[in-house]
Amino acid sequence: MNILDEIVAHKKIEVEKRKKSVPVIDLMNKPSFTDECYPFEGFIKDPMRSGIIAEFKRKSPSKGWINENARVGMVTRGYTSFGASALSVLTDAHFFGGSLEDLEAARENQIPILRKDFIIDDYQLLEAKAHGADVVLLIAACLDKKSVKELSHTAKNLGLNVLLEIHTEEELETICDTIDVVGINNRNLKTFEVDIENSIHLAGMIPEMCKISESGIDSAETLKKLKVAGFDGFLMGERFMKEKFPAVAFKEFLKSCNEN
Repeated sequence: MNILDEIVAHKKIEVEKRKKSVPVIDLMNKPSFTDECYPFEGFIKDPMRSGIIAEFKRKSPSKGWINENARVGMVTRGYTSFGASALSVLTDAHFFGGSLEDLEAARENQIPILRKDFIIDDYQLLEAKAHGADVVLLIAACLDKKSVKELSHTAKNLGLNVLLEIHTEEELETICDTIDVVGINNRNLKTFEVDIENSIHLAGMIPEMCKISESGIDSAETLKKLKVAGFDGFLMGERFMKEKFPAVAFKEFLKSCNEN
């Protein structure tokens, strides 16, 4: 069993447990459930912003703890004040050390927030809306074409933005009209190997729509190369989270981008 299969197997058990402990009606009664979501694509393409979706992530299956004691409120406030176009918050507890409470703690920021998790069930979409997310991630590597279409349709009905993540040419066929933004992950979720050239290879095969590159972006030169390849946005987390002060690392990265 590869890492992705292990995560999805664990997620199925986890979601069933949460369904029993928190009924759907309780999620729908939370104040954030009726909030209007910020437009993800609009913020990414805003020329006054960086185009970077800055991520809060405590650990990963491949690296272990990255920044165990980081405080989500402090880090995301810094990201926002220094020019992030959007925020990404890991909510998987077992493999990434996150929680839905982290999502709520980031909600004070008035930019789009992505619930970064392995979504396999409509219930998780309701959770995302109830806890303040504006965007949900659907990962083609762990969903088939039918599931992507059904989950994205439900998400849109809830008012959520949808980011579809792909990694291979075969996964291009999962793109449908209920997807707002397509992300190309440079990290193979089955092996966790990273290759930036994967984004560049697939970029020209994506229809005319907002697209972002994810993972492994560690320099201003790489970001510039991806911009030339046609990317509107860039999801970055580990590059900042591995530092003692992630928001300061983000600020310094933007400075280096502006100098190039």
